[in-house]
Amino acid sequence: MNKHYKVELESPIGVIEILGTKNVVQSILFVDREKKDDDQADIPSILLDCRDQLLEYFNGKRETFTFPYEHSGTPFQHTVWNSLVDIPFAETASYRDIAISLQNENAVRAVGNANGKNKLSIVVPCHRIIGSSGKLTGYAGGLWRKEWLLQHEKRFRKT
Repeated sequence: MNKHYKVELESPIGVIEILGTKNVVQSILFVDREKKDDDQADIPSILLDCRDQLLEYFNGKRETFTFPYEHSGTPFQHTVWNSLVDIPFAETASYRDIAISLQNENAVRAVGNANGKNKLSIVVPCHRIIGSSGKLTGYAGGLWRKEWLLQHEKRFRKT
């Protein structure tokens, strides 16, 4: 059994908890509490790299991520999550757009459900998914964070 590790990041929009093993990041989620002190001696370099890349993202210096990560989910959820990574930095798509790209226009609700189960916030950019009307819709970290992330990316878009 792989040992699991944790590191936290104090971001401009709250504490982010990063969980994983020595080989992969498995979860990047906002937590509504104060940052706890990390025992830096035992944290794998993969998690520290993830934290550093997220810091670069928040500082406007990174648009994509290169550390290894893994999702735990159904084959359909994996398909949805893989399509989220294809949405360009500072752009958005609707649940319907994703369903159509998966050649299943009737899967809008299933896409939304899979999107809501994404445990790799920011890196697998579920915050870039909006309603067909163009309005912001659900985000596990809170709609205010989703709005902040979208505005942040627009501010740092390289055009």
